[in-house]
Amino acid sequence: MTSAEAMGSGEDLATFAPPSTSAAELPAPPANGKGPGGTPGKPAAVAGAKAGRGSDSAVRSVGVALTLLAVAILGFVGYLFFLSGVQEARAQTTLYARMQGELGQAIAPTGPTTPGSPVALLNVPAIHLSNMVIVEGTSPESMTLGPGHLRSTPLPGQAGISVVFGRRATFGAPFGDLPELKKGDLITTITSQGQARYEVIAVSNSSKPVPFSEIPNQLLLVTADSRIAPVHYVEVEAKLLTSPQPEPGNLPAIGSAEVALGRDYYALIPAMAWAIALAAAAFCGSYLAGRWVRWAAWIVTIPVILAIVWNLYESLSALLPNLY
Repeated sequence: MTSAEAMGSGEDLATFAPPSTSAAELPAPPANGKGPGGTPGKPAAVAGAKAGRGSDSAVRSVGVALTLLAVAILGFVGYLFFLSGVQEARAQTTLYARMQGELGQAIAPTGPTTPGSPVALLNVPAIHLSNMVIVEGTSPESMTLGPGHLRSTPLPGQAGISVVFGRRATFGAPFGDLPELKKGDLITTITSQGQARYEVIAVSNSSKPVPFSEIPNQLLLVTADSRIAPVHYVEVEAKLLTSPQPEPGNLPAIGSAEVALGRDYYALIPAMAWAIALAAAAFCGSYLAGRWVRWAAWIVTIPVILAIVWNLYESLSALLPNLY
């Protein structure tokens, strides 16, 4: 190759060499938010917005959960202090009719019988207690119906010391004013063996007990010492003024749930079952509302939820002291 040809070849290379590009001349990022090759990018503002939405969703979920918990607690309080009284009044109406019929036919029990059955009528004029039906048993479940007779003691009017428990604050609070009784106040009971009259001789508190009298035939009325947080119990001691009736014997032993301020811890099992049923019903209601007509779904679900809640509250109330 001659020198002239070599020079010509060099000029050709210079002519086709790529021009140099400065940093200032680089193309700006595309305005559509996509990177090289058209792949989507993640601008910082978008990522921050998504994180904010996630945080807001978590806060809302916690808020909804706390709101539902507060509603459940307030509902339980309303059940204890208001609706339970309606339940007890209805039970008393049914029990009174039954007791009247059994007294008329002389078939009312004179000894141990099925818990929850009516065994006597109680009248305490000083605290405006009239024709209150006493049921057999002092478990929390039995005492949702009214005052309960301690099964290990004779019935009112019989020889010996008869004991009757009554609630102070919930389920109608039949013994709510019991601590107001004074020495000399009269109490009457009616069983299939007739009417018995008692006279109050002492009112004491288990935190400061008084010496028990040696009178052989008595009636003890027992309730909680507080309407809010009972720790002890109040006991009204009354002596029998009428002739004692015979006591049949064979009195049963009682469980821990039947003593003063006793609780039924086994009620925790049905309470947990009802809580699970409530969660399942709420889930089914939400599922139906999302895939069906919303108002129709809740019309079907809400009665079921209310029935479950009522049973749940009943189970939870059995975990409270039986005198409360």
